[in-house]
Amino acid sequence: MNTKYIFVTGGVTSSLGKGIISASLAKLLKARGYSVTIQKLDPYINIDPGTLNPYEHGECYVTEDGAETDLDLGHYERFTNVRTSQANNITTGRIYQSVIDKERRGDYLGETVQVIPHITDEIKHRIKILGNKGDYDFVITEIGGTVGDIESLPYIEAVRQMRWEKGNNCVVIHLTYIPYLAAAGELKTKPTQHSVKMMLEQGVQPDIIVCRTERPLNESIRHKIALFCNVEPSDVIESIDAKTIYEVPVLMRDEKLDIQVLTKTQMPIEGEPDLEKWEEFLYKLKNPNSEVTIGLVGKYVELKDAYKSIIESFIHAGASLQCKVNLKMIHSESINDETAQEKLSGLNGILVAPGFGERGIEGKITAIKYARENNIPFLGICLGMQCAVVEFARNVLGYADAHSTEMNPNTTHPVIDIMKDQKTVCTKGGTMRLGAYPCKIKEGSKAYGIYKMIDISERHRHRFEFNNKYLEAYQAAGMMAVGINTKDNLVEMVELKDHPWFIGVQFHPEYSSTVANPHPLFIGFVDAARKNSSEVK
Repeated sequence: MNTKYIFVTGGVTSSLGKGIISASLAKLLKARGYSVTIQKLDPYINIDPGTLNPYEHGECYVTEDGAETDLDLGHYERFTNVRTSQANNITTGRIYQSVIDKERRGDYLGETVQVIPHITDEIKHRIKILGNKGDYDFVITEIGGTVGDIESLPYIEAVRQMRWEKGNNCVVIHLTYIPYLAAAGELKTKPTQHSVKMMLEQGVQPDIIVCRTERPLNESIRHKIALFCNVEPSDVIESIDAKTIYEVPVLMRDEKLDIQVLTKTQMPIEGEPDLEKWEEFLYKLKNPNSEVTIGLVGKYVELKDAYKSIIESFIHAGASLQCKVNLKMIHSESINDETAQEKLSGLNGILVAPGFGERGIEGKITAIKYARENNIPFLGICLGMQCAVVEFARNVLGYADAHSTEMNPNTTHPVIDIMKDQKTVCTKGGTMRLGAYPCKIKEGSKAYGIYKMIDISERHRHRFEFNNKYLEAYQAAGMMAVGINTKDNLVEMVELKDHPWFIGVQFHPEYSSTVANPHPLFIGFVDAARKNSSEVK
């Protein structure tokens, strides 16, 4: 297979949406019958984002094979319904580590190791890995950061070399910004011109320019950008602000982005992309017939990217039920016994988010107590499940100082304890229980009614687990272990026997929810919240 390589770069400013444009293009090409995958090249020196603070980098997304990756890989999977892997996210740290390891082994046979050709060769090797497997017609590579950043220079040079090597099998899409100056009453193209000029100085001519804008581009603006940036007017693509990211594939179809790419790579263009199911999803999303309010309790709620996959999972589930999900972001540090009623009343459901560390933990536990005592549908994910276990121990089983040993190593009731294989782990990066693991669900449980199967597989990212020494006491009191990893005898799912809908899961269901396949747990949770809403009325 003669794989085509598409590079997506960004200019003028960060956060323009390279990941969404990449995912939208992939969706369009896939809707035309082509096989597509997307990878992200991140210019930071960390090996992966696993040790990065969410305030720095947003959510850390985990793939099936256990890679801790950039949150854009979540967008790739949600749009295309194609699973990503370790090979889909490469950082500068990983590139340099590989080159240095080769140098130490003597692979370079006494050569002086340099950015060119050794670093750029390693970058090109990582880009080509997916294409060399022969499984894909297109490999889309998003380059993080902004053109002109010092750390991005080796990546742009690798793109220059790839274009020289691959010819028409390689296309560069440059995403840029067209600001509107209210005082002048017009859109300004100069930042885009300078951005493209900077790329030209580095030896790369963009083939297609996608212009992020708040106002429509007229023909005069398109021709001006084309003239000054050495492209055809048809290669200037408008990317106007949309109400939802899920409108972008339709907007890009209308702008003929996929046709421009297929033309430049000399690939067949037949008919229109099949977006029937996608447009059906958009219709349901925009035309709900019911509405719920769900509280998302976490310690990073001021930064929505920290819970990106959870937020998107609610969108998928809500659309499937034609129900609008209003998320109320509630900081866990603001919740205590005195404020719980004020912060949590009126909610149709409560989700306690995953995370690490002691900050805000008591607020999460208090929120769970409120949900349990007031029969409010509850979903706890990872640390959220662990907090549910702690809350039940303290307030039902009577273990006053019960806790996780992550927060209190000296608790006399360590109902959550570090996993056996984690006790000897000293380094932080990439050492947690990561990736997909099997789980067996008990028939007759609420979880079984949601999944409608016994054997499932879900993705994990944790070090601590339910302490099985207490399992008998929990089940006798009504908190049932309904999902078990039988190989390692780990409790993966708990639910309350005498509660309308109360489920905690050790894994991360949000990582595997897509537009095409909304996650059943989120569908079940939103449906329970909807029923709770109608009962309240």
